[in-house]
Amino acid sequence: QVQLVESGGGLVQAGGSRRLSCSASGSILSIDAMGWYRQAPGKQRELVARITSGGSTNYADSVKGRFTISRDNAKNTVYLQMNSLKPEDTAVYYCNVVARVLASTRRYVYWGQGTEVTVSS
Repeated sequence: QVQLVESGGGLVQAGGSRRLSCSASGSILSIDAMGWYRQAPGKQRELVARITSGGSTNYADSVKGRFTISRDNAKNTVYLQMNSLKPEDTAVYYCNVVARVLASTRRYVYWGQGTEVTVSS
């Protein structure tokens, strides 16, 4: 199995920055896509940013130009650099990893436990 450990959440003022990290460990054969989702109170979970194994990225329109996703394949870690934060970015941010594990030919989807980001106005 694969374990995801997230870090970097917290309280930040509007206009500030925050960097989230998510490290994957366990019986990993390879990691395909890595991404970040978020869920605000009373809302559905939504995709924030995603990066493929080849480095292609896509972003939600609401964060384009402010957030940057990156990954360190040697460390099985994905990052989300969040700049110019707004109160509407307040949410629980979840790491998402699609990986192949040892002794299996399938790909599995794994979720982190979530890290809360609160942006004060």
